[in-house]
Amino acid sequence: MINMQGRNALITGSSRGVGQQIAIGLAQKGCNVIVHSRTKNGCARTIQMLKEYSVSVYSIFGELFDEASVHKVIRQCNALNIDIDILYNNAGMMVPYQNDIWQHSWESWMTSMKTNVFAMYTLCAAFVPKMEERGFGRVVNLISGINKTPELAPYGASKWAVIKLTEDLASKYANTNVKINALDPGWLRTDMGSQDAPDPVEAVLPGALVPALLEEDGVSGESFEALG
Repeated sequence: MINMQGRNALITGSSRGVGQQIAIGLAQKGCNVIVHSRTKNGCARTIQMLKEYSVSVYSIFGELFDEASVHKVIRQCNALNIDIDILYNNAGMMVPYQNDIWQHSWESWMTSMKTNVFAMYTLCAAFVPKMEERGFGRVVNLISGINKTPELAPYGASKWAVIKLTEDLASKYANTNVKINALDPGWLRTDMGSQDAPDPVEAVLPGALVPALLEEDGVSGESFEALG
């Protein structure tokens, strides 16, 4: 596993849940953390939790469901004047459960794709080429093990799209030290996963860190399981 000391990680959706745990896990490894939430003050709790670690912590905010707001998030990141070594595309949204599987609206489909796929692609476009120039980068895109659940079809389809895009981007950077992989965090007790999930959100560690800690000869374009 690589040494994280002094590296900088951007973790989208790190105000709570899985993203918050990933922020803690990377900080424990000595990685500086850029936390992100939808609102300006949304990351206050995560920032407080990270104070016990000897790392730099930054905060940015903004929605990820439209192009303009994603670029606003990118501009905030660039304004920090630090290199992004690790991009953890954790943020995502799930559409309402539809018992009638033919009632998913076009709005649900588009919001799912914009937040879960388009935003991820745009963030990768902003930071991956710079990673290649510097000779180091780790990108982790959150996916889902959801299967045969048409009641959540827009969400499930968007996460399958993330898998395909992860594979495609990894192939483009196959001969570099930029590793682009996906992570299924498992079914955890979070706001999205519900309190019916079998495992607490803390169970996502240490598995969620594995694709971010890969050595130069590590795999790329693969899907990891945090609970596997």
